[in-house]
Amino acid sequence: MRQVRDVAEYRPDIYARSAILDPYPHYRRLREMGPVVWLPRQRVYALSRYVECKAVLRDDAAFISGNGVALNRISNRLSRGTTLNSDGAEHERRRKLVAHRLLPRALQSIAETVDRLAAEVVDAAMARGEIDGVEMASALPLAVVPDLVGWPHDRRRHLIDWAGATFDALGPLNGQAITSVAGTVQMLRFARSVVRRRTVLDGSMAHELLIAADEGKLAHKECPPLLVDYIAPSLDTTISAISNALHLFAAHHDQWQLLRAEPHRIPNAVNEVIRYESPLRAFSRQARADTDVAGVVVPAGARVLVLYASANRDEREWNQPEVFDITRDAGRQIGFGQGAHACAGQGLARLEAAALLRALVARVSRIDQLGPPVWAMNNIIRRHKRLPLKLVAA
Repeated sequence: MRQVRDVAEYRPDIYARSAILDPYPHYRRLREMGPVVWLPRQRVYALSRYVECKAVLRDDAAFISGNGVALNRISNRLSRGTTLNSDGAEHERRRKLVAHRLLPRALQSIAETVDRLAAEVVDAAMARGEIDGVEMASALPLAVVPDLVGWPHDRRRHLIDWAGATFDALGPLNGQAITSVAGTVQMLRFARSVVRRRTVLDGSMAHELLIAADEGKLAHKECPPLLVDYIAPSLDTTISAISNALHLFAAHHDQWQLLRAEPHRIPNAVNEVIRYESPLRAFSRQARADTDVAGVVVPAGARVLVLYASANRDEREWNQPEVFDITRDAGRQIGFGQGAHACAGQGLARLEAAALLRALVARVSRIDQLGPPVWAMNNIIRRHKRLPLKLVAA
């Protein structure tokens, strides 16, 4: 792959440990350098500004996902058969098989259950007093997602680790990704055994997939990747969003009091959390042909790295982007992606995050930090490893 001349280079490794833990100074520098910047370590063109990121995500014809969105060939091979790793009619066919269960109208049927579970999670956390916000953030998705997808009850204790590994492996082939490949393979192997033994829950997404395979609408071998495709993002990204919300409201008491006074802002507060701390750092796309991006012709076959988290803090798009403000118009954040590959599970993520915030607003006067948060090391997901908090009763 040839590099375009006269494109600025950024030599620091944005996937180094220090950059994963504190990525925003790197993103700021990339935005300052230009709309397209060459990363020699990963041999990709980084897009760090909002306009270019959004445009590339929406141009599914020019920038494809069918050869994978990871920055290493191993993970791109492992993710074959997923909606993430497909384009055009193939992508549309796979997505339609399960995504209808995640549309707003379909999610209405579980909204009351999610509200009840959210209230139970908050009540249990308040009874303990001092909590780990990550455990609290994990409780609701773990209570909702595996049943919705149809994952067997007796094999759920590894789900969070497996889901995190599935994302971690989508970075460059660094130590993080190499270590995570084992978890990715384990999750895929188990999904294959679930399909083979037909141990999925009746009435679930997985059950529907097996029926569709029996009817010849897809091959049975397509089912395991699609199970992983939906359960991993539905867990990790939602846990990230909820734990980030807890962290941000603990750090910004004024915003919490505003939300308590005006709970109608909860949907937009979820958007602002996603904008400010995007659960997904970045995915790559591949240029199908020589394609102009902001005056730079990206060569055919080259990869561009779409930095969602940087675009959501672009000074050209947002007023005071490093200020957490639930009153801003955050609906245009791109943390859930854009175009054909926009996150199919974002409706579920919003439903869960909003339900938990409603339960908190009704019961909690203040969220206090009991110590500095510890960020998890993951190439793709931005979330906490530990988040010591105290919930003060209203």
